[in-house]
Amino acid sequence: MINLESSPQRDPAQKALFINLDQERYGTLAEIGAGQEVASRLFRAGAASGTIAKSMSAYDMTVSDTIYGKSKRYVSKSRLQAMLNHEYSLLIERLQIERGSSTCFFAFADTVSARNYSGTNECHGWMGIRFQTEPLGDPNEVMIHIHMNDKEAVHQHEAIGMLGLNLLYAAFYHNANLTNLVSGILDGLENNRVEVDYIELSGPAFQEIDKRLANIALLRNGLTHAILFDSQQNPVPPTEYFHKRPILLERGTFRALHQVFPGLTTASQQTLKRVEGSDVKQVAHVLEISLNNILKTQQSTNEELLDVLGQLCKYHNNVLVSSYSEFFHLTQYLRRYSNAAIGFIVSAALLPLLFEDERYSLLSGGVLEASARLFQQKVHLLVYPVEHKLFHFYLDLVHFDSAKIETPTDGLIRAENLSLTGVTNHLFRYLIESGIILDVSVKPE
Repeated sequence: MINLESSPQRDPAQKALFINLDQERYGTLAEIGAGQEVASRLFRAGAASGTIAKSMSAYDMTVSDTIYGKSKRYVSKSRLQAMLNHEYSLLIERLQIERGSSTCFFAFADTVSARNYSGTNECHGWMGIRFQTEPLGDPNEVMIHIHMNDKEAVHQHEAIGMLGLNLLYAAFYHNANLTNLVSGILDGLENNRVEVDYIELSGPAFQEIDKRLANIALLRNGLTHAILFDSQQNPVPPTEYFHKRPILLERGTFRALHQVFPGLTTASQQTLKRVEGSDVKQVAHVLEISLNNILKTQQSTNEELLDVLGQLCKYHNNVLVSSYSEFFHLTQYLRRYSNAAIGFIVSAALLPLLFEDERYSLLSGGVLEASARLFQQKVHLLVYPVEHKLFHFYLDLVHFDSAKIETPTDGLIRAENLSLTGVTNHLFRYLIESGIILDVSVKPE
């Protein structure tokens, strides 16, 4: 079996030719939604007849349903799984007797929603491969969810072709090393053209890999800006969890302040329902941790991150781990998946930092531009109060100049009784009076 862990880097054409010349590999490629770009790269490299048993694309929904069964969403994990099941089973049924003893079979599939004519759709897709690492061996599987950032459909198609080729190559030749497998997926796709925000590995080749660490590797290697875990610590595709739902997101370290108001989530849901009419039962609630903050402390190892994840999930929380430092990045991220209301649950002690103009020095419009990006339609800051001494303790901890704010001398600090010095206060008061920044009515235990 070929092992390339120490081999030099190859460009896409070399990768395609290398796969085609590997006499042990033989399989099927099924692609829906962005052309047959992966198969095309193998065909153009030459010698593809030694690798490709079949290449197909069922674009028509009725045709696709006839082959793979009906699906609520055609670009979904369930549709990808159905494609892999069908194509791999068919391959084994037809070719196992003839060449199974000398061949590592594979089935590759993708289902992609590239940019439509009007540019109104979510540009994303699912891609996966089921493959043997030895003849007659049990199959392994890699499935990923991707988000495409190119503005033109033709460039998205090109990126899909390269991404699929990378996935084939990484699965075949780097399956023994998680770091090499993950980093190889976006090889040659520069400038954040594609993000991979979910990966699922299964089979004997991956039995020693922690599924949580596999997804954390996506974040640490820059393949995505955020990964999502459910309350059982299982990685979850963000596109399927957030899809068209109202969203409540609470970010922080989740230590002292988070325990002060146990009824905060319920109160925030009711507030979002009151101002936007959101169905409380449909609200997607997540706690968000910024990896940027974690990496600035000693708690930067995977073990520390898994410990924080375990503690939060113990109380039935869904957890988003991100590399976003600013709130407005989160608005842009969540708007990929839902046009419903978004509520960011924040401490009153965080408000002075959010409206500090120096914080946004990299934006030409400073705090005004940051606010415009953050407060898109149906986006609110839901503010919970902080006791006066704790409020100032927190600001002292982050070295904030208290001369920039005015607060009551005791009691609870809320958005409504907090004032910022200077012209930024006008923006702050406007957002409060417009109902964009809302105090949440909760009481400490």
